Amino acid sequence: MRNLKLFRTLEFRDIQGPGNPQCFCLRTEQGTVLIGSEHGLIEVDPVSREVKNEVSLVAEGFLPEDGSGRIVGVQDLLDQESVCVATASGDIILCSLSTQQLECVGSVASGISVMSWSPDQELVLLATGQQTLIMMTKDFEPILEQQIHQDDFGESKFITVGWGRKETQFHGSEGRQAAFQMQMHESALPWDDHRPQVTWRGDGQFFAVSVVCPETGARKVRVWNREFALQSTSEPVAGLGPALAWKPSGSLIASTQDKPNQQDIVFFEKNGLLHGHFTLPFLKDEVKVNDLLWNADSSVLAVWLEDLQREESSIPKTCVQLWTVGNYHWYLKQSLSFSTCGKSKIVSLMWDPVTPYRLHVVCQGWHYLAYDWHWTTDRSVGDNSSDLSNVAVIDGSDCPSADPTVKLGAVGGSGFKVCLRTPHLEKRYKIQFENNEDQDVNPLKLGLLTWIEEDIFLAVSHSEFSPRSVIHHLTPASSEMDEEHGQLNVSSSAAVDGVIISLCCNSKTKSVVLQLADGQIFKYLWESPSLAIKPWKNSGGFPVRFPYPCTQTELAMIGEEECVLGLTDRCRFFINDIEVASNITSFAVYDEFLLLTTHSHTCQCFCLRDASFKTLQAGLSSNHVSHGEVLRKVERGSRIVTVVPQDTKLVLQMPRGNLEVVHHRALVLAQIRKWLDKLMFKEAFECMRKLRINLNLIYDHNPKVFLENVETFIKQIDSVNHINLFFTELKEEDVTKTMYPAPVTSSVYLSRDPDGNKLDLVCDAMRAVMESISPHKYCLSILTSHVKKTTPELEIVLQKVHELQGNAPSDPDAVSAEEALKYLLLLVDVNELYDHSLGTYDFDLVLMVAEKSQKDPKEYLPFLNTLKKMETNYQRFTIDKYLKRYEKAIGHLSKCGPEYFPECLNLIKDKNLYNEALKLYSPSSQQYQDISIAYGEHLMQEHMYEPAGLMFARCGAHEKALSAFLTCGNWKQALCVAAQLNFTKDQLVGLGRTLAGKLVEQRKHIDAAMVLEEYAQDYEEAVLLLLEGAAWEEALRLVYKYNRLDIIETNVKPSILEAQKNYMAFLDSQTATFSRHKKRLLIVRELKEQAQQAGLDDEVPHGQESDLFSETSSVVSGSEMSGKYSHSNSRISARSSKNRRKAERKKHSLKEGSPLEDLALLEALSEVVQNTENLKDEVYHILKVLFLFEFDEQGRELQKAFEGTLQLMERSLPEIWTLTYQQNSATPVLGPNSTANSIMASYQQQKTSVPVLDAELFIPPKINRRTQWKLSLLD
Repeated sequence: MRNLKLFRTLEFRDIQGPGNPQCFCLRTEQGTVLIGSEHGLIEVDPVSREVKNEVSLVAEGFLPEDGSGRIVGVQDLLDQESVCVATASGDIILCSLSTQQLECVGSVASGISVMSWSPDQELVLLATGQQTLIMMTKDFEPILEQQIHQDDFGESKFITVGWGRKETQFHGSEGRQAAFQMQMHESALPWDDHRPQVTWRGDGQFFAVSVVCPETGARKVRVWNREFALQSTSEPVAGLGPALAWKPSGSLIASTQDKPNQQDIVFFEKNGLLHGHFTLPFLKDEVKVNDLLWNADSSVLAVWLEDLQREESSIPKTCVQLWTVGNYHWYLKQSLSFSTCGKSKIVSLMWDPVTPYRLHVVCQGWHYLAYDWHWTTDRSVGDNSSDLSNVAVIDGSDCPSADPTVKLGAVGGSGFKVCLRTPHLEKRYKIQFENNEDQDVNPLKLGLLTWIEEDIFLAVSHSEFSPRSVIHHLTPASSEMDEEHGQLNVSSSAAVDGVIISLCCNSKTKSVVLQLADGQIFKYLWESPSLAIKPWKNSGGFPVRFPYPCTQTELAMIGEEECVLGLTDRCRFFINDIEVASNITSFAVYDEFLLLTTHSHTCQCFCLRDASFKTLQAGLSSNHVSHGEVLRKVERGSRIVTVVPQDTKLVLQMPRGNLEVVHHRALVLAQIRKWLDKLMFKEAFECMRKLRINLNLIYDHNPKVFLENVETFIKQIDSVNHINLFFTELKEEDVTKTMYPAPVTSSVYLSRDPDGNKLDLVCDAMRAVMESISPHKYCLSILTSHVKKTTPELEIVLQKVHELQGNAPSDPDAVSAEEALKYLLLLVDVNELYDHSLGTYDFDLVLMVAEKSQKDPKEYLPFLNTLKKMETNYQRFTIDKYLKRYEKAIGHLSKCGPEYFPECLNLIKDKNLYNEALKLYSPSSQQYQDISIAYGEHLMQEHMYEPAGLMFARCGAHEKALSAFLTCGNWKQALCVAAQLNFTKDQLVGLGRTLAGKLVEQRKHIDAAMVLEEYAQDYEEAVLLLLEGAAWEEALRLVYKYNRLDIIETNVKPSILEAQKNYMAFLDSQTATFSRHKKRLLIVRELKEQAQQAGLDDEVPHGQESDLFSETSSVVSGSEMSGKYSHSNSRISARSSKNRRKAERKKHSLKEGSPLEDLALLEALSEVVQNTENLKDEVYHILKVLFLFEFDEQGRELQKAFEGTLQLMERSLPEIWTLTYQQNSATPVLGPNSTANSIMASYQQQKTSVPVLDAELFIPPKINRRTQWKLSLLD
């Protein structure tokens, strides 16, 4: 689907050279052309248009002075920095252009007809006048000489055992003698010059020679290898022409064949057999083929044709045709017509060996032309519905236009063509110039033809004398007489300094952009009267310039800026002058999308509306596979042909030539969103159903609009099956946030779902509309809407089916109850549906469902018959119990009477339905009291003593309530219940002492003292309990209340002094422990750092056998530690929680050398700090009573010791819980200064030191300075 488009033309005419040009070659490194004539060589530079060198071969005697000499070959030798020239007289001359020296390196007495160098310039082959071939090295040392005509077939001769020979075949009416008839050979063509033709394969391993056989007079092609051994001889081909060209890729050898009614280009394999052909668009004996030439990448075959003059009055012409192949079909892409007389007659032509699509032509009048071609896809814009974005493919005079909406498949080949919307010829236009003589010399005078408006064309011509271009405005001349032929006149022209290589127009903005050969981008103001040309500038105001010439350019709006897009032949993609990717094989701009194919076999689609250079560059440079709707995989080598407008089709062409259609997800979603915005639900639904797009998008795209237009949606879809499909795909997920995120944020997407559940909202809204339109027609959809709700309304569904069974509707669109039930079984499991039907207590409905299920009637019929015999409430109780609806079951059973209460109570106890059961009976009933007692006993079993006591107290079971309150230690409620039980004084005293004992066990000394004082009247025991619980002030209150001051001396003061000594001993112990753990922690950390730096992690001894283990074991690797403990934990996991906590404590062992000693030390230090912090309140209270009883010295001693301990811990916190240690433990050390060892050590430390469960150990404990504990009176 691609055409060869002229990229640029380089022209150098009227070269001042002697004689007439005969042949030429290219000097690729110098960029010059070496032309040979009957007088010598001339080197020209076509870019600067000047003659570089001129070497005369006449002066040295290599060519005769009368001009009859002929150069048969010229070759530039890169290694020798010289030029090899072969003359027809037999001289081989080596010419140095830099020194003008000539050296005859060899001579053939019989003359030379052909000189051909191998592609690697290691060998040279000469065809002599004696019909021999001479092969020489690049130093012109002869290797071998052989006769050009060989009797042998060659080394690749076919071997046959007789099967399938002509003699054994059936010949029909011709008879058996036809098998032995001699084959008649036709002689060479009349215009054949009988000169041998030589062509090399691209790798230089083989060469082919076409010669006229002296025995038969016909041409044969022989293939020789590099060692000059004959490989094969071609099969006899009648009318074989002299032209010969071996495809550089090595597969085929091209030649020509004259057939009775046509002229073909035929292809030989290396073994000499024919393999394919195509027909030239000429009659027999109308033209002759002078030469065939393959370009460097074997994609274009140039055919040099010349008219055979049949009438004296006719002017013969010559032309160069460019053919390409796609899917086994040959396309004629270009035809360049020249005259065969005068200056425009072609002397020689050749493809550039470096630039594949550059064709060099030298004409008779010393006129040089170079044409640069490039591939392009010519497609219409597709801006409106009438423009179907057709693609025009040039194929000679027959130019088919592939309409993507009609047929997509292989282009060419042996298949048939289908044309439904065939373009027809409207009119032919001839472009009228003031001087048409130039067109005879350069047939492509005009290029880059661009249709701007209906009556305006732009075309570009280049100056042949300077690097300038001219833009011509072409307008059709008014002609009412001839409807088939018209004329385009040049209405105006604008000159541009530079060679224009591309011109593109934006169909929307009508902007025209020019690209010059040096990469400059200009904007052509074609609508202005002055036809101004100004540089194209980017958003920053700077002129845009492509770093490399781009073969394809487009204009597109990226955001709010109009930008130039360019793609080079080396797959580099530019936006303005910014290179955004270097692996792009093709691109196309469609509407607001940019589509690209890449070397990684992907097709990416970007929305340009809110895009920027950075987002495009990031998207194209990212190597992630998943890009949502932006990226999709395509076949290797795919290229974009076109995008079908108002549709989702993207047409791609494969390397073989066949076309394929893909629906790119970005295009699909964009088109669906447009349809939904326009309320075109049917088109969107059909597209989504066909392309497997989740149907939730119809609602999620704009919930508010959908709910407002539910009726429109249903009427457009108008299919029960499709509506059911929509229902079945509904889910709570918002697909615009998960599966199909919107490319841009707009007001539509900001207002999300309305209040409520999505499934319920959609089902209810659609059901209401369907019921109002036609409840019978949409019966199945209505049932689906009930089933699809968050909580399926199966009872309602079954009831509707039951109504259908009882009242069959007369509507022809209505469905029967059997069909509805059959459909319902597809949505819901039959067993679940049976249970729900049973839960309706409607046995007719149950039977209807059971009949459609796979249940055995022997299973359900006896059960149903048993149920029918029961009383209604007990029947429903039995059904609910069967369905495990126990709450409903006890509700029905409670209505059956008192005789069923024991069964009800057993069910309540079995299913723990106490709260539900209490609601069914009045609080004054005996059943309520029985349930309450059972509930309380259940709570006692669950060790919930206080709630059990409250339940017993509420129902009047005071003895059980007292037992429960005693167990939980709620002395206040226990005493209240005792009062209700009318306890005597002695019983209250005994109860009080019992309660006091339990409170002391719970370390509630103040509560215990209160019970003893108030209910046991034992204030002395109460004072002792208060002193035991360090409630000094409360003890003093009781002492003074009962005026027992003697207790102060006998009990209070000794208790205070004893407590002071205990606090002092505790503080000394805590300080010593804290200092010891801190010191050990610093040692462990130092050892760990040393081990990590030395890389000793893998050399740490295993187990505890080494004497040195205690010094280095803290750096045991995390894998060793985890392996050691994971094995033991597999046994511990089944033990009690107490044992598991014990095992966890063992894991953080303080034993020196344990694997996690540093964590154990941190844990112990944190515990010491927290215990000390918790003493503040107790120390404050004892300091007050010490001061009160004038124990100032003891008070100051305690206050000073406590203050010292707190200060020690506060100073040590930053040293123990260091910030660096926390960071090193949490994350590995990375960065430019890191080494492999340091990174590994940091990872090892992370594995060893920071298990996830121990992360809280690295958080330092808090010391609250605001807590008041210090007594200022003791300072």
